[in-house]
Amino acid sequence: MLGAVRQELLSGVRDSDQFQRLKTGLRAFPDMVLTTEDYEVAASMDNLCRSHGVQGSGVDYLICAVASRRRMAILTTDPDFTHYAKWLPIHLAKF
Repeated sequence: MLGAVRQELLSGVRDSDQFQRLKTGLRAFPDMVLTTEDYEVAASMDNLCRSHGVQGSGVDYLICAVASRRRMAILTTDPDFTHYAKWLPIHLAKF
């Protein structure tokens, strides 16, 4: 799991007991070690999508870069990723 994804999942959980349960459950998924190349590829993906009029967040593009470089599917309900997939070599998991 990306640390940024962990942070997004935990952010906004207002109930402290629910926060602790979620935090504990997410600890089953170790943080991936990111490299300089992950960040460079994310920036490149951001630039490519912007050149085609597709806006996204830095975290979204980091997710895309890490998934693409490691040949992993992205599991998300965020419709923005379908826009990125038109231009980026990413695979979205279907559920």
